[in-house]
Formats: sequence, structure tokens, C-alpha cells
Amino acid sequence: MYAGFSDASIARRLGVGHRTVQRRVQRLMEQLRANGRVALGARAQELGLLRAALRPPYETGGHPLERTPSRNP
Repeated sequence: MYAGFSDASIARRLGVGHRTVQRRVQRLMEQLRANGRVALGARAQELGLLRAALRPPYETGGHPLERTPSRNP
């Protein structure tokens, strides 16, 4: 979701059904008390649930799930 993938795309990548992804997203919104997908992402970021190594595509210039190289050798 963070990288902008649709529910169907996420389902294919995880090997689960489209409805499973929808139910899981709904459950996360309930648990984090978020009113929508954007609010869910913001809340997850506030809580530190997003790994810093994953960057949205506009920041990496590459595939959204590629890890960015470490800046410290």
C-alpha cells in the first residue's frame, strides 16, 4: 500500500486473494483508528510501522520494493 500498489497487485505479490487484502486493510484501519487508506499510511508512519529502508518510487527512482543503499559504509 505504501508504495501505491492496488489491492489486486498486493494480492498477486503475496499470493492471496483480492478480498483477503481488502479485509486485512479494513482490519488495520479499525485497529489503527484510521478513516481511510491515506490516513492508515499516515498513522502507520506516526507509529514507526513502516521500515525506513522502503521508499516510495518517487524517492528511489527504481522499483518501490528495492532497498536503498546504506549511506554509511
